[in-house]
Amino acid sequence: MNTAQLLSLLKQHQEKSLLFEYADGKFVGANYHITEVKNITVDSVDCGAGTDFWKETIVQLWESPKEKGKREFMTVNKAMDILNRVDGIKPMVRDAEIKFEYGNPNFHTAQLFVDGHILENQSLILKLSVEKTNCKAQETCGVAPTKQEKEAVACCSPESGCC
Repeated sequence: MNTAQLLSLLKQHQEKSLLFEYADGKFVGANYHITEVKNITVDSVDCGAGTDFWKETIVQLWESPKEKGKREFMTVNKAMDILNRVDGIKPMVRDAEIKFEYGNPNFHTAQLFVDGHILENQSLILKLSVEKTNCKAQETCGVAPTKQEKEAVACCSPESGCC
């Protein structure tokens, strides 16, 4: 999902509560705050010497320990107010992929992409997922991935000659 698609979705459901499901059946607590919005430019070189360039919008979510017992989630409207305020200071790139940065004591901090959304009762639930790492240069490196290797984190073995 890109930034424009998220903003459009939020605009359609402003009166709902905004929930984030970071793993199957696990939700960011109602005590969350949007603490930072990052406009990221990635300018990369992969292990096969291929270059790439893209932009991302990363919204950081943080659970306030002082509000641990909070039961009411932030409304979509409040989240929109925050994002609009940010956009007025540092404009967000509309076609950039949107990600949410989140972690808690039981879940490592990660940048999660939006894998879908659900409308349930008075809530808009954004389903977040972790992207697995992958080798972009498998063909260049001569790495013929097996099914297991496709699921592995690393792609270039020392004997492949690409790393």
